[in-house]
Amino acid sequence: MARKRAIRILFGALGTAAAMLLFGACSDPRSAAGFRLPDGKPDLGRAAFVRLNCTACHTVAGERFENVPTPGVIVVPLGGEVVRVQTYGQLVTSIINPQHIVDAKYQGKYTDASGASLMPDYTKTMTVDDMIHLVAFLQVHYRLKLPDYPYAPPL
Repeated sequence: MARKRAIRILFGALGTAAAMLLFGACSDPRSAAGFRLPDGKPDLGRAAFVRLNCTACHTVAGERFENVPTPGVIVVPLGGEVVRVQTYGQLVTSIINPQHIVDAKYQGKYTDASGASLMPDYTKTMTVDDMIHLVAFLQVHYRLKLPDYPYAPPL
């Protein structure tokens, strides 16, 4: 009887430890796991893109806007063919925190002297509703293009 009780206690402890490891692996408070905004409407996202004056510095593949970037302003193209999918999370992060990553090829061109993105901070002016629709608008303009690999005949 004592042996069965010891085995139950051991398995209970192992189960608790396994659960702690499993759930502990995702316990980083900065993790984006489980974060998802509701689905947006691309047409409302287009309107937000214009209203927020994103057209001052951005073009979008396949779209024409009444306001176009001012001559001399650095234009950052969005959408089009890409070899890597622009995920929902990447688009949200790029809009609300453009400093999070600036590709080395854009250093100096799209950044200031300290390496910070030239994109304005929209966290105080953009609504969550704007974000939801803006991401929906941008996502439909990206097309995945598989890279061209040289043909290698089988051996």
